[in-house]
Amino acid sequence: MANLLLYDGVCGLCDRLVQFVLRRDRADRFRFAALQSQLATHLLRGYGRDAGDLDTVYVVARYGEPSATLLSKGRAVLFVLAQLGGIWRLASLLRVLPRPLLDLGYDQIARRRYRWFGRYDACQLPTPAARRKFLDGDSDG
Repeated sequence: MANLLLYDGVCGLCDRLVQFVLRRDRADRFRFAALQSQLATHLLRGYGRDAGDLDTVYVVARYGEPSATLLSKGRAVLFVLAQLGGIWRLASLLRVLPRPLLDLGYDQIARRRYRWFGRYDACQLPTPAARRKFLDGDSDG
């Protein structure tokens, strides 16, 4: 079972999130695609969402399966941390927070992420070892 993490490919914070997951995904549970990719556009359209909303990170849990579900913002981040296991699983305790409160915190960071973490001119290329985990080869950023 794989989960698909959809992220803003030009965001410094999102790049750090992807690198964080790549280093800790020992069970090989995640694949990645930039929101700027055709794959993300197509997938999110099916969920009634807009890939142009770059202020949101998404996870398609159980990607490719009939039971696939879409998670966004804070719920997506908590899911990622829980799937990584170990000490990161403790973050799932925050699931008790109501979605609006969790997303309010997420939105506060998202609004400032380019200022705090920078912005790239194009999507960053994965390392050769990680390239197989990226499903958005059609995206240049």
